[in-house]
Order: sequence, then structure tokens, then C-alpha cells
Amino acid sequence: LRMIKPYRIDLGFDMTCAPQARWARMTKTPHVSVSPIEIADQPLAALVEEGLPLVERPFQVWARALGRTESSVLSTLSAWLSQGSLRRFGTVVRHHEMGFDANAMTVFDVPDAEVDVHGERLAQCPGVTLAYRRERAPEWPFNLYCMVHGRAREEVLQLIDTLTTTCGLTDLPRQVLFSRQRFKQVGARRFRSSTVEAHHA
Repeated sequence: LRMIKPYRIDLGFDMTCAPQARWARMTKTPHVSVSPIEIADQPLAALVEEGLPLVERPFQVWARALGRTESSVLSTLSAWLSQGSLRRFGTVVRHHEMGFDANAMTVFDVPDAEVDVHGERLAQCPGVTLAYRRERAPEWPFNLYCMVHGRAREEVLQLIDTLTTTCGLTDLPRQVLFSRQRFKQVGARRFRSSTVEAHHA
């Protein structure tokens, strides 16, 4: 189902706080206007999608691969950060191995005129890592999605009840869907398939 609007996309995990407070340090993902990547810079964008090389000077590795200087690569990345084309470099944490194996997506059926208000409220709730609006399907009326991670089902269910009440969603139809099986996750591939192969050809 197509995502219509993200309210929060943040898979940060605070391993130092107590269970009920571990999410308090998260911040809402800002909405930015994203500028397109210039054609000449698409090979660099493809390398960004691959991920940073695990070496002392990863940007120098990219510069050599592209026939550029390290300073020019850093300048381009800095410009992308400023214009919203690049948000950050992050580390993927295998949260199941860290004990976060009670993961639930709660879906709500919210009137279309009210979904943005509720979505923005969810995005500000401690404990919510994902909140976004998706289009409905003929036999799937839900349009607001909210992800919560925890170490125990009871903890997650309690948090879902709390945020449902806090955001005024108690009287709306909803379902709580706990994950049952993991599949491999990869980042978006907008440039890699068309530019990395061409560059290495």
C-alpha cells in the first residue's frame, strides 16, 4: 500500500534508559524539501546507498573510485545535507539480538480529514519509532500506521494503550500486529542499480 505521508521515521534505540523511559530522547523527523540529485553526482549517490566503507577514510575511498578529490566529495555531501537530499549516515542495529523482539505495528482506521492531526500526535509520543499514513485497500480500511518496539509483549501493549488514549484514538477501529518473522532489510536503491554498474563497467 502506497505511503501517502510520513509523520515520523526514526529507528533509534536508547539502550541506557529504563524500559518506560528509553524512548524519551527521540526527536521527530523534520519535513524538508528535497532537491534532486544532479546527473553528474548520481555515481556518488549510488555509493552512498551502498554504505560507508569500514576504513579510516571512507570518503577518500569514494573519491578515488569516482576520480574526484576527497574535499569535493565532502563538499557535495555537505550540500546534500543542507538541501535535504541526504539526512544522515546511520548504523543498522539488529534489534532482535539486542532483546527488542516484541515489535508491533498498530493500524488505525481514521477519518481522512483527521488523519494528519492524529499522525502528528503519534509522531510526538515517546515510544513511537514509525508513524505514517498509507492508502486504504478494498478489504483493509486502515490508513494510519504506528510502530512500537519492546522487550516484552505486555510492555508493548501497555505502551500502545497509553499512546492510543493520549492521541484520542481510543474509539477508532484498530488492530495490533506483532511481527512473527524477520526478512532482510535493505536501504532504498534509487541510483545504485543504474549508476554503480555503469561506473564499474
